[in-house]
Amino acid sequence: MDSVRAVVTGAASGIGLALARELAGRGTDLVLADTDSGALRGVSESLGARAVPTDVAVPDGVEALARVAADARLVCLNAGILGRALGAPWEVAPEDWDRVFAVNVGGVVNGLRAFVPRLLAANQPAHILITGSLAGAATFPGGGAYGPSKHAVRAVVEHAAMALEGTPIGVSMVCPALVSTGMSGEGADPSDVAERALATIEDGTFAVLPEEWKGVVVNAAARLASGRRPEPPRPDIS
Repeated sequence: MDSVRAVVTGAASGIGLALARELAGRGTDLVLADTDSGALRGVSESLGARAVPTDVAVPDGVEALARVAADARLVCLNAGILGRALGAPWEVAPEDWDRVFAVNVGGVVNGLRAFVPRLLAANQPAHILITGSLAGAATFPGGGAYGPSKHAVRAVVEHAAMALEGTPIGVSMVCPALVSTGMSGEGADPSDVAERALATIEDGTFAVLPEEWKGVVVNAAARLASGRRPEPPRPDIS
């Protein structure tokens, strides 16, 4: 898909920016979206891409993005926010719950609603790559609305993958732990996350999780299935 037009949301920073740079390096024709129009313009100019300022929480805005990129064959639904409050559920203000879910979950749903019918109508090989999070595969204490929103994203992505089985459209998801972006001052290099995420298009991997956290995800599922209480997850660093 190196020469096929691709769309990246949340492309002005973090993983989205890394995805855009990696794709541009492969000669991909890019349409980039973000709410930060100034930063988006700078990134797009540097990569020779088209900039479409977009709030992914607004269905009409994402529909307009899809019209601009009607011939896209790779759709990277990456945009996401952390939220202001990172405490227990009752400590998070209603407006924070609303905005985090509107962007993180609504952004994915709006992207699917705008792009999937077009991809199905084209009936050509295509791929939808979604940025999830380890916080959607394991449950951490605190974290505000972010973790619950990413759990919902995972469910939406799994649902979409099953619904698109047997079509030319592939679906995959990257679920990183901490990444050195605007959300965190430490963590994995976004370029490494982007490179592995794009590899799923060719190797058929559905979900990418950090190796040291895979046991945590398996154990959490086992605890839930056996009716045991949850416990704070810890990575396997042995």
